[in-house]
Amino acid sequence: MAAETLESRAHELIGQLNPGKLAAVVHLLEVMVQDREEDEEISPEEEAAVARSKEWFKHNEGTPLEQLVTELGFTMDEVRRPGPLR
Repeated sequence: MAAETLESRAHELIGQLNPGKLAAVVHLLEVMVQDREEDEEISPEEEAAVARSKEWFKHNEGTPLEQLVTELGFTMDEVRRPGPLR
């Protein structure tokens, strides 16, 4: 679907939202735009941290998510469920 058509459809759907849902969509869009801007600018400190992490993983094995969840006293069902843990 062309970008122009998608934008028109988005405007049409946004026009049908109640104020609460509209606020949620606006917040989501703000986060998405902010994330994109942050992805475009990587600081030297971030680059160094990524390099250290890659080097660490060359010599060490990571911890599986399931193991970490269990060690913290949760279940995978709790982690996958929307909302706060316990």
